[in-house]
Amino acid sequence: MRNWLRTFLARNGIGLSVYLLGAVALWVIVMIILPQLFMLDFSFRNNWQQIDPSRMGGPDDVYTMVNYHFLAFGSPNNPDPFNVVDVTVFFRTIVAAICVTLFDLALCYPIAYYLAQVARGGKARLLVLALIIPFWVNELLRAFAFRILFGEEGTINAILMGIGILSDPIDFVREDVALYAGLGYAYILLMIFPIYNVIESLDKNQIEAARDLGSSWWRIHRRVVIPFAKPGITSGCTMVFMLSAGALAAPQILGGPSSLWFTQIIYQWFNTGSNWPRGSAYAIVLMLTCVLLVLILMKLFKVKIGEIGR
Repeated sequence: MRNWLRTFLARNGIGLSVYLLGAVALWVIVMIILPQLFMLDFSFRNNWQQIDPSRMGGPDDVYTMVNYHFLAFGSPNNPDPFNVVDVTVFFRTIVAAICVTLFDLALCYPIAYYLAQVARGGKARLLVLALIIPFWVNELLRAFAFRILFGEEGTINAILMGIGILSDPIDFVREDVALYAGLGYAYILLMIFPIYNVIESLDKNQIEAARDLGSSWWRIHRRVVIPFAKPGITSGCTMVFMLSAGALAAPQILGGPSSLWFTQIIYQWFNTGSNWPRGSAYAIVLMLTCVLLVLILMKLFKVKIGEIGR
């Protein structure tokens, strides 16, 4: 740690180093750590807005598990043994986020490999621009554009019916096709560039040697490229999964009547229900579950946090 600090100070100078370290510390503490600690504290409180705010800070203002109990089992009058609606939406959101992550990985890995090892010069620059320029458009506008594309009277149905593939339109929004496509498209850059950055540093001689020894392309990727690209793959999957599980705008715009997202329930508790402690408990459960799944992913891939940072 001391050697790293000395190298950092020698490279950037004392003034710039203090500014950079201070800015990072301020960002991490004020924008990340403190809000999460406040939310964690809120999640163990009673909702004084609906009970009696005057009792706040008194002997009755104690920590309680009532909000977490409500998430798991619902209200005391609930006839079911579990809070079926919220628990079902929670697991459906996690599974959907995993599916979006796998979809992006399958789509983006070939693109990242092509960019890093095949494309050269103007072709590579043109492809990068083609990936980046669409994201100059606001996320909400892109979501509404997907709704127009996938709507029952949208562009895709019009094309498919025009060429005779469909006789009746399909409501892709109700079937959640638009939601998964919109989420997958929203985060493809976060999957492509981490993988690209790793594969770009791969020595081409390793690929050529494997090819000369008679390995098929599938074997080369399985034994050479993918093991080398594990940090980039893990980083991309982490970001896409976290953002997909925590998405709100896309599920609100592209989701069908039966595709309630867990973040929408959190939003309802914070705003419509005016129950910040319960919304905080729901948010903490979602965050801890996502972090746990990411740690499991890193364990399966045998990737350390330092390798992702590089």
